[in-house]
Amino acid sequence: MQAPPTSPSTRAQTRLSGRYVRATSGSQSLERGLALLRAFKSGTSVLTNAELASRARLPRPTVSRLTRSLVESDFLVYDHAQRGYRLAPVCLSLGLNFRSACTELDLALPLMRETAEAFKVNVGLAALDGTEMVYLDSVRMGRTGIPRRVLPGTRLPLTRSALGCAYLAAVPAVERQALMNSLTDGHGTGDLHDLAAQVEHACRHVEAVGYCWTQWLPRIVSIATPIASGLGEHYALNISAAVGDTPDPAVIEAHGQALLTLKRRVSDAWARNSA
Repeated sequence: MQAPPTSPSTRAQTRLSGRYVRATSGSQSLERGLALLRAFKSGTSVLTNAELASRARLPRPTVSRLTRSLVESDFLVYDHAQRGYRLAPVCLSLGLNFRSACTELDLALPLMRETAEAFKVNVGLAALDGTEMVYLDSVRMGRTGIPRRVLPGTRLPLTRSALGCAYLAAVPAVERQALMNSLTDGHGTGDLHDLAAQVEHACRHVEAVGYCWTQWLPRIVSIATPIASGLGEHYALNISAAVGDTPDPAVIEAHGQALLTLKRRVSDAWARNSA
């Protein structure tokens, strides 16, 4: 009697699909502990157990147990003066390790700097982290021609930023819907409807012309396009610049074309490196 065919192992599925697949469940305690570390946003240095519980949406007793473990494992330090927790030096080491391994950024930065200097605009590269976009790096050119940089790690809202909308436009529809569903907490039904409509509009714009744009900050327009590495990892690339109260369509078009040219140059550099 012939044995029934066996399905590929999850490791084989990972290799074939290019997406991480595992049949076993993960560790809920570890996921909750990592959620506490993610609660430390830019500009936040010390958080109490109550603040961590609020940000991570976890019970206070659970947070107390987790912070003790994180302190004992040297991921958090207890600040006696402020009666709260701050990140330990190991977090900086992890960030440095990530940056040193990010060859895509090494290849993209010189090209980003050339575009920023040529057009006197800001140019950034970002990746997804949870339900936010995180700048990997950014080159900022003010009107005086003096370069300024948004620090790596700066976060932006996924659905209200051009970078986030461009990223969503490039991922498969199932993954895009899963990300939208994860935004349910903290948003009302009306807000989610508006966000979904905005994302849908951005996706159509990316499909039509290759980029989308938003003006979610006063007098600052951001134009973004999705870009993928040779290994299929998704990023978003953007140009932002100061504009008037109402952006000039000609300015949007000019910056959009400059962005698409930069995207082609970065994509070519990444392809040569992965060949």
